[in-house]
Amino acid sequence: MWPKSEVSLFYQLLQAAFIAFSVHIMSDFSKRLRDRREELKLSQSALAKLIGVHHSIIGRYERGEAKPTIDVISNAAKALKTTVSFLLGENEDATLFQDPSMLNRFKDILNLPDEDRAALLRNVDAFLRDYKTQKAYA
Repeated sequence: MWPKSEVSLFYQLLQAAFIAFSVHIMSDFSKRLRDRREELKLSQSALAKLIGVHHSIIGRYERGEAKPTIDVISNAAKALKTTVSFLLGENEDATLFQDPSMLNRFKDILNLPDEDRAALLRNVDAFLRDYKTQKAYA
C-alpha cells in the first residue's frame, strides 16, 4: 500500500497533467474551429444554426472561453466538412478520412495477412512515387 501523501501527490500531478492536456487540446480546437469556419466562409451565426447552438457560444468556443461537449464537436465537424480528429488537432488535413469508401478500404487492408498487406503497401508506395515523379516533371 502506498503512503497517503504519495497517493495525494500522484493525484495532484495527474490532475495537473490532465489540465495541461485539456488546455492544449482546447486551444487547438478553438483555432481550428475558427480557421475552418472562415475557410468555408461561414459566419458564427450560420455555424451555430448548423450545429444547433446559440450563436454567441461559437465566439466563446473560438476564444477558448467555453468547452464544447463531444456532441457539439461532432456536429461542428460535420457542419465544417471535416473530422473530430482534425478539430482536436490529431491530424493536419481537414478532409482526411472523410471518404467512407476509403475508410472501408483501410479496414479491409488492416484485415489482410501481414505478408499480403506488406505487398499491397509496396505497390501503393511505388505507384505514389511514380505519380509524384511524373507530377514534378510535368
